[in-house]
Amino acid sequence: MLKEVDMTTYRRVKIFDTTLRDGEQSPGMSMNLKEKIEMAKQLERLGVDIIEAGFAIASPGDFTSVKTIAETVKNVEVASLARATKGDIDRAWDAVKDAVNPRIHLFLATSPLHMQYKLEKEPDAVLEQAIEMTRYAKSLCPNIQFSAEDATRSEMDFLARVVEGTINAGATTINLPDTVGYTLPEEYYDFLVTIQEKVPSLANVDISTHCHNDLGLGVANSLAAVRAGASQVECTINGIGERAGNAALEEIAMGVHTRRDFYKAQTHIITTEIMRTSNMLTRITGVKVQPNKAIVGENAFAHESGIHQHGMLKNAETYEIMTPESVGLIESNLVLGKHSGKHAFRDRVQTLGFDITEEELAEAFEKFKILADKKKTVFDKDIEAIVSKESVQVPKTYKLKNFVINSGNHITSTAVIKMDKHDKEIEKVGIGDGPIDAAFKTIDKIVGQKLELDDYSIGSVTEGEDAQGDARVVLKTEDGNLYSGRGLSTDIVEASIMAYVNAINKLYYDEPN
Repeated sequence: MLKEVDMTTYRRVKIFDTTLRDGEQSPGMSMNLKEKIEMAKQLERLGVDIIEAGFAIASPGDFTSVKTIAETVKNVEVASLARATKGDIDRAWDAVKDAVNPRIHLFLATSPLHMQYKLEKEPDAVLEQAIEMTRYAKSLCPNIQFSAEDATRSEMDFLARVVEGTINAGATTINLPDTVGYTLPEEYYDFLVTIQEKVPSLANVDISTHCHNDLGLGVANSLAAVRAGASQVECTINGIGERAGNAALEEIAMGVHTRRDFYKAQTHIITTEIMRTSNMLTRITGVKVQPNKAIVGENAFAHESGIHQHGMLKNAETYEIMTPESVGLIESNLVLGKHSGKHAFRDRVQTLGFDITEEELAEAFEKFKILADKKKTVFDKDIEAIVSKESVQVPKTYKLKNFVINSGNHITSTAVIKMDKHDKEIEKVGIGDGPIDAAFKTIDKIVGQKLELDDYSIGSVTEGEDAQGDARVVLKTEDGNLYSGRGLSTDIVEASIMAYVNAINKLYYDEPN
């Protein structure tokens, strides 16, 4: 049996989730306001300690999303990122001040490289700015996090002066990030031990780590930091983020949970919510995790080798260090059919962990009934796909009425599509290289603008020839903005058209004409 441990003797490690800030900066990961709110609610259910909701001064949209999230979630701290300037700090405070527990997270680079080429400032000027702006932030908010950007490439004695100065100015959390993912676990461990020796006052605040994954060591470095005494870890769901991404929350949480005997630490993550959180992010962004991804990958708990299977049948612990159930993975079972009523559907949706409005439930139930007429069996994954899509649905500027596609290997593909815009029907005809291309070009005619198809993919929700097709498109506007859309249907052409229309509706939701 796996070793049981006494959890009451272990120190607490806070989880600082930056999926909605650093994670959203990665290509194809942008989310609209409704999607961000839905994700924030799920992060709250997951048990994270802090949600970094965005960079409030970056844009009016970022400010609105940070402010709305701060006003929505109740059992988690909400932070906004800010550069070490009064304008940024004021904007961050305006966004988070109505949160139950607000936090201002300001940052300033401390490495010689960044100070010379990015900040164009001498070290003494950087030190003065860090202290002054931390003191100013503290005058607004009691909960202040200071991040020394590129800390691991900073000169140690100078970094110690900055850390000590910002603690004296009121910082309650000091973040020492590996901003470019350059450090090795042994180095990072030694680095954190050394800085604590040089700055004894670090014992009075939270020490945070923020590790990027450029060398594939984001999680390893974060866990090394926990071993070195870090009391907060910054991470993202599925490890999303700039460049190669951030340390993955699910791997850190399960690493600490599974080896708590080694780390002598624990988090407040509700591990059974991990799969649902990962799947929600995948459905919102359309970006899937690799099959062999630790914890949440499709093959994470799959055993194909005959030797492994034999051992698993005898005792699961021969090849399984954690159970699928411990991360919220459940088998997809036949749950409902076309004769099932709305009450039974509501019960199943609630059992699956969704909290949706009556309007969203009604729309999801209508989609379920249509699907139940088409499929022999309806699985939990089918219901999850329907409900998750409806829960983040934006207002439908355009609605698909009907379509006809003519295609073959010896004819030019033609699409006839009719859509509704504010109760006015619009019908256009278009041609293209194949049925999907013809359909997309016809939709462009209907909306009256040329959109670049940045990405397109289609997969299946479940197994079987009657499985729902799950299509994803990413559209790029002339000004470079990206909008992702998702469509579900047992007809893959219809799923693709619905995904394209969904992306267009998101465009109009963010930029109404």
